[in-house]
Amino acid sequence: MSTTTYDARLTPRAADHGRDHRPGLALLTRVELRKMHDTRAGFWLLLSVLLLMLATALVSILTGADDLHHLSDVLDNCTQALNVLLPVVGILLVTSEWSQRTALLTFTMVPQRGRVLVAKILASLVLALAAMVVALVVSTLATAMNPAATDAWHLDLGLLGQSVLYTCISMLFGFGLGAAILLSAPAIVALFVLPLAWTAITHLIPGLDPLSKWTDQTETFSGMTDHTLSGHQWAQVLTTTLVWAGVPLAIGAYRFLRDEIR
Repeated sequence: MSTTTYDARLTPRAADHGRDHRPGLALLTRVELRKMHDTRAGFWLLLSVLLLMLATALVSILTGADDLHHLSDVLDNCTQALNVLLPVVGILLVTSEWSQRTALLTFTMVPQRGRVLVAKILASLVLALAAMVVALVVSTLATAMNPAATDAWHLDLGLLGQSVLYTCISMLFGFGLGAAILLSAPAIVALFVLPLAWTAITHLIPGLDPLSKWTDQTETFSGMTDHTLSGHQWAQVLTTTLVWAGVPLAIGAYRFLRDEIR
């Protein structure tokens, strides 16, 4: 005669019946990270980011004067190259729900749109951090090929932190544009055209020149990967971030949470 062993851990409690066991935020973030490379466009875009970083690192270390072959200089160039294409990944992450008609399925499985939005933002930031780790590894390997005679490996931790923050801000700018527009092609065009147009306008109109020092990305963000910022420069970075990342994110969040699913 056999006896069936009862394990209370495997049996749902009566109090759990009918309860909504929704997926956790960590699981949703992993799902969104997977979406970034599961599609053909996402895979080739991430590969292009890696190849661009590799090419930039090799050009930086094999050309120019010997006193420029420092880890900090190579990382600076790699970070600038990284932030050319990486924000496009953030755009595709949010616009794909509408362009590929998967929003209905996503919001059916997770009706709380706010949780999906937070998971997408977290996934974008995780990718930005991972990309900076790869940039640091690539820069280190490139510097080892042809290092400068003195201080080749010096890297200020504050400068590294600024580079990481710059990459996160760039990613949020792309993500915000994608959420605000909800169409891939127009959002990608806006990502490249709007900053260039604003730079041209503020420099061509004399009265707007002081404004450019507080809102022009090419002026306020360029120093984040080059030198340690002063308090005044941090204020300029904060203002530019609110304009270029905060405003699109606010508009995008409203549209993401309220727009009708098409």
